Amino acid sequence: MAKVEWSAGIDHVSGALSKPGKNGQHSCAKMLLGTHRVAATESKDCNRLYLRKKVVRRTVPTTRELYARVRFAMVAEAVNNRSQDLSKITQDQQAFIAQKDLAGGKKTLKAWYWMVEGAAYDQEHPRS
Repeated sequence: MAKVEWSAGIDHVSGALSKPGKNGQHSCAKMLLGTHRVAATESKDCNRLYLRKKVVRRTVPTTRELYARVRFAMVAEAVNNRSQDLSKITQDQQAFIAQKDLAGGKKTLKAWYWMVEGAAYDQEHPRS
């Protein structure tokens, strides 16, 4: 295993440092992932770097995955349209504020839009 020494001012790194690009774009072929382990230990070598090759899917998407993709696209479009509809903004803001502090209430207006439009989509398109 390689040992990582950081320059002055960098304590730790966590997450993807570089990601493989999509086809036709200039980027690295592997993902570089840095992790920092936070644990009670006497060793200060708790940083790790991993290289992950680009993964190519070999299975066909299931009907459940395809349904989820279509649902996401339709709800996202409905959220975008509703958030820009001037005739509904005041009512939506009042409804959002009324539920915001309740148990299970959505804390952001965007999350509330997703909840409302997701429920409307599910009601119009029941899964069998």
